[in-house]
Amino acid sequence: MLPMLRDPREDAPDPDPANPTGNGTSNGPGSEGPRFLRSHGRAVTQAVYVLMHGLPLLGFWTGFGWTEVLVGLGLFWIRLFGVTAGYHRYFSHRTFKTSRAFQLFLAVLAQSTGQKGVLWWSAHHRHHHRNSDLEDDVHSPVRRSFWYSHVGWIFDPRNDATDLHRVKDLAKYPELVWLEKFHWVPPTALGVLVFATLGWSGLWVAFFGSTILLYHATYTINSLSHVFGSRRYDTVDDSRNNLWLALLTLGEGWHNNHHHHMASCRQGFYRWEVDLTYCAIKALERVGLVWDVNEPTPRVFDPARHMETQPSWKHWFFPPREAPTGLAPCRRSDGASKAEAAAPDVEPPRTPAA
Repeated sequence: MLPMLRDPREDAPDPDPANPTGNGTSNGPGSEGPRFLRSHGRAVTQAVYVLMHGLPLLGFWTGFGWTEVLVGLGLFWIRLFGVTAGYHRYFSHRTFKTSRAFQLFLAVLAQSTGQKGVLWWSAHHRHHHRNSDLEDDVHSPVRRSFWYSHVGWIFDPRNDATDLHRVKDLAKYPELVWLEKFHWVPPTALGVLVFATLGWSGLWVAFFGSTILLYHATYTINSLSHVFGSRRYDTVDDSRNNLWLALLTLGEGWHNNHHHHMASCRQGFYRWEVDLTYCAIKALERVGLVWDVNEPTPRVFDPARHMETQPSWKHWFFPPREAPTGLAPCRRSDGASKAEAAAPDVEPPRTPAA
């Protein structure tokens, strides 16, 4: 693993490569593959990931125009909706309902970003909420480094497996299991389509450029939204609300709101808290593609439930000096029982050990 992406826990023994997290997990296809891939596959994957960041620069060699730029921007925002509405609010938290056909569409759209299968993404996200900012959190910047929480955790072998016990509600659909096994198909198909339409310049700038931006826009919620921002609710973790991250990620930056009320599809609770993902989902509800969209409970608007003093807007840019609130005693947030009812494998954060 790259030195800057190392996790302090790496002194622990390596897990069983066939089943690193115990019963009920799956490493996906190819876990019994050629010896070379078993021995060097991780290094190859990391090298490819790093080299991908340079591919958009090849657009200066091939030349590109406004068409490639506009297509790239379109691919960024449309696929970002696949992450925020698909991976996160639907598959991970089940905050609205839809048909099986549109569920498949959301899965394909989400996986076209190249962020693995919906089962893997959702299982790890549910694990994050159960252990948010505790030692077992897979990407806590409070517990580990910025770089590890931003991207390094993805390459940690302990996070390769998909804990199927956490996503039993999703694993019952054969099409989602197939997409989990062949998670590379949607991004590859999209890349081929862009190349066939716009040539090399489209591939470098529109496809790879938007994909790299998508990676890091998604990662900012893991690495920055537990460090920069204000806190309205005294959650067990150090989640924060940040306007700039909300604008960058279609509303995901209202992270303290979300960790307080995980079952709510709407994460920007107030009108001035811009949440474009929620607006788009409500538009889909109007045309009948989704329904039963979970709204915030009235109690979240009760000033008595808000923290007496909230960090100022300056914390959107600079981290606070106070100790992380993730070390405080656990208090169940509004909507925890609803989240468990909607997705039975989502568990509330546990009380940190003394």
